[in-house]
Amino acid sequence: MKGSRQIASVSLAGILSVLSLGVACAEPPAGPAAKPAAGNCPRADFRVVLDVGHTADSPGAKSARGVDEYAFNLRLAKQIDRALLDAGFAKTVLMVTGGPGVRSMYVRVAHANRLSADLLLSIHHDSVPDKMLEKWEYDGKPEIFSDRFKGHSLFVSDDNADRSASLMFASLLGEQLKARGLHYTSHYTEKFMGHNQHALLDADAGVYRYDTLFVLKKARMPAALLEAGSIVNRDEELLLDSPERQQLISAAVVEAVDGFCAAQSNNHAPQVAQSRPRHAQRVAHLPRRHAPKRTVATASARTVVQSNLDLH
Repeated sequence: MKGSRQIASVSLAGILSVLSLGVACAEPPAGPAAKPAAGNCPRADFRVVLDVGHTADSPGAKSARGVDEYAFNLRLAKQIDRALLDAGFAKTVLMVTGGPGVRSMYVRVAHANRLSADLLLSIHHDSVPDKMLEKWEYDGKPEIFSDRFKGHSLFVSDDNADRSASLMFASLLGEQLKARGLHYTSHYTEKFMGHNQHALLDADAGVYRYDTLFVLKKARMPAALLEAGSIVNRDEELLLDSPERQQLISAAVVEAVDGFCAAQSNNHAPQVAQSRPRHAQRVAHLPRRHAPKRTVATASARTVVQSNLDLH
């Protein structure tokens, strides 16, 4: 790991009393030569924050075979991170936090805002409401599943600082996933989803409105959340676990980011990548046994007041 350790404080008035972040810097890992910028996208300066949903302590949903959602999120986010770096998006940030779920939300969004990123993409995998789950046995252990729905979904918040740009990116990503033969799930529009029912903003790309998602609402840059597929669906879980599906999704993200970057650059060329530290901050806090040489960040927060926002 290269670079020096820095300590920074971030406050969210009325929410956080104290928030401290430890950040170290590292060079992007070696890989294939970066592709030249396509169109008018300044890839080397465009910063994407990849938010790994949940934490090791609050791992999210369980898959049909008993694997934590967090493991799926981390693996896919690392693949997307590599794909973006290989495509020339050298300032991409892989953001991984620890601790309880509520606290991690504040840490993640505060750090993303501190980085002055151009785009935030939060990576998740889907489940269903508890009432829809069924029981089965896998590998001699009782597990839960639901084969009723499959497919990805995308969410944006009308309360985001740049709602129109958030929707633009989510639609671009949905179209890229569709172009690769992937289909979104439409069950979020159904009444039986109850409080989990959401309005479909883009019926072609599979983009839903979810105003109270914390990271989307509080981010000061365009932001979208990707549910890459349903891990409680037994067949889809196996697909999502495959390198082929992860690479397919990663390629879609790269194309969507490039298209979004070009569109934003054409509209706001002087504003891209302004007011950023000279060094490229590569942020990650991975489990020790899997930690690569560029594992570079830890985060902690205290005196956090829980809000009524939806935490993912």
